[in-house]
Amino acid sequence: MMGALPIFYLHSMHEGVQVSSKLEQLQALLAPVVVALGYECWGIEFSAQGRHSMLRVYIDKEGGVLVDDCAIVSRQISGVLDVEDPISSEYTLEVSSPGMERPLFTIEQFAHFAGEQVKIKLRSPFEGRRNFQGLLRGVEEQDVVVQVDDHEYLLPIDQIDKANIIPTFD
Repeated sequence: MMGALPIFYLHSMHEGVQVSSKLEQLQALLAPVVVALGYECWGIEFSAQGRHSMLRVYIDKEGGVLVDDCAIVSRQISGVLDVEDPISSEYTLEVSSPGMERPLFTIEQFAHFAGEQVKIKLRSPFEGRRNFQGLLRGVEEQDVVVQVDDHEYLLPIDQIDKANIIPTFD
């Protein structure tokens, strides 16, 4: 069935390197802290907005995440950030569970949630658009396969700015 659909490829271009390297630095610094506390580091978002930045750390664990879990991780991460000081501007730290509109960060997460409806925003336009909403078909190497209407798109993971599961209520 997948072969019957037209397939569109988005060729990778590297933009946003500064934010990306900052994000990689924060991931390398904070993920081991989260894991050492017994949680999964689901993903990290960092957005620099002028003089104020937002650092959002998503944690997960078997049975779900409670407010107390977020507080424990937040205190530990705050301590590490105070010592290491990787963010030079003012920032807000937010620790939360992935929630119902679970963000997707890694190729493994995209593969795991194949069959779900997703909303994807790209860093730069492809076929005249940055936003895709449709069925997550799976992954092929480093590409995320999304079916939108009767077209299938292969979107390189490094071009995805933001991706979320669209919750379905049965």
